[in-house]
Amino acid sequence: MSKLQIYNTLARERQVFTPIEPGKVRMYVCGMTVYDYCHIGHARMMMVFDIVYRWLRATGYDVTYVRNITDIDDKIITRAVENGETISQLTTRFIQYMHEDTDALGILHPDHEPRATDFVPQMLGIIEKLESNGLAYKAADGDVNFSVRDFDGYGKLSGKSLDDLRAGERVDVNTGKRDPLDFVLWKASKEAEPDEVKWSSKWGSGRPGWHIECSAMSSALLGEQFDIHGGGADLQFPHHENEIAQSEGACRHTFVNYWMHNGFVRVDDEKMSKSLGNFFTIREVLEQYDPEVVRFFIIRAHYRSPLNYSDAHLDDARNALTRLYTACKEVSADDLPLDWSESHAVRFADAMNDDFNTPLAISVLFELVTEVNRTKSARLAGQLKSLAGILGLLQRPPQQFLQGGTGVDDAIVDEMINARTQAKMAKNFAEADRIRAELLSLGVVLEDKPGGLTEWRRA
Repeated sequence: MSKLQIYNTLARERQVFTPIEPGKVRMYVCGMTVYDYCHIGHARMMMVFDIVYRWLRATGYDVTYVRNITDIDDKIITRAVENGETISQLTTRFIQYMHEDTDALGILHPDHEPRATDFVPQMLGIIEKLESNGLAYKAADGDVNFSVRDFDGYGKLSGKSLDDLRAGERVDVNTGKRDPLDFVLWKASKEAEPDEVKWSSKWGSGRPGWHIECSAMSSALLGEQFDIHGGGADLQFPHHENEIAQSEGACRHTFVNYWMHNGFVRVDDEKMSKSLGNFFTIREVLEQYDPEVVRFFIIRAHYRSPLNYSDAHLDDARNALTRLYTACKEVSADDLPLDWSESHAVRFADAMNDDFNTPLAISVLFELVTEVNRTKSARLAGQLKSLAGILGLLQRPPQQFLQGGTGVDDAIVDEMINARTQAKMAKNFAEADRIRAELLSLGVVLEDKPGGLTEWRRA
């Protein structure tokens, strides 16, 4: 089997992956800010690193995967105040919705899913180190800021030069800052903010800035230096750049060895945006398409490439996945262990070790389909199912997918719909949403009608 190579954003090239500790991988991915439903861009990010996680484990690594939850943020505070609810009520609800969406898509749970509010003491500890190292200062407005120009090497991840950065490009000009490029580590409390978002510190009451949250959670769970840090391309600058600055500024050594960033999602070749009206939540997409079709659609593109979302592309993904399942239906697979010496498995592994090249790996699956159809070999059918399983595909009985849905009994669907109706009447909307998401994961789409009636259909 070839050696794993990863495109390291920091080095701007593919590099052979060498973990800090042989046989073990520590990986951190920037997760969700939980104030709204996850959209298809979030699905892509979580799917990309689900594939990375699965492949690392499939090839024998002991992986510790951390994907954080940002549960304190300006948008969260604003939304909770607008809704007339507490921060924790809002975030707890949307964390549940996120889990329902990821479960439907077959995205594995990370080993740790830390919430920012549980790590405020660790954040304060890093800020104190930065202050001691001459990289943090308290401004006149009470905020504690990071002094960007005092950190040697700022811009090494994004390739941006300090001389090219102008005030207002990425931060609001604040008279409390020594330099407009400086970013906030600790935000001084405002009287109008809920007490729930106020913590005591040596600098006064306040709450953490966004960037310091990830530095604290990653170092607390993975150590001050770890193997892989991932996230969407939009986080490369300034978020990940600032993470490097504050983490290395505090510990004075390398923070992360390999940086990975997935590409953007476009809709019909345009940038996805609420203002353009082409913004889709995962739930909206799953009302039209089987979750495994969505999964197949996402991983059929290389993670660093743009992903163009359209009904035509999803329809094509459904047709392609149908071909895979049809082969499994026609030839029963044996249950022997995956044979990594078999030629298709070798090419599959080579593709995945080439910076997680899922398009090439999937093409190998289709080569296997051709051989399965030609030879009717149960052994090759077993290889097909096992290799696809590494990508989270072809794990249902073929007939269930080909018939549309999982074959869940109509009576069970009716029982679940009745339980959902009762939950709505009791104003237990979280439970009602949970039941809806569970049915969706089973391939059942609900349509609420006037008068309290609910109709359903199989996806």
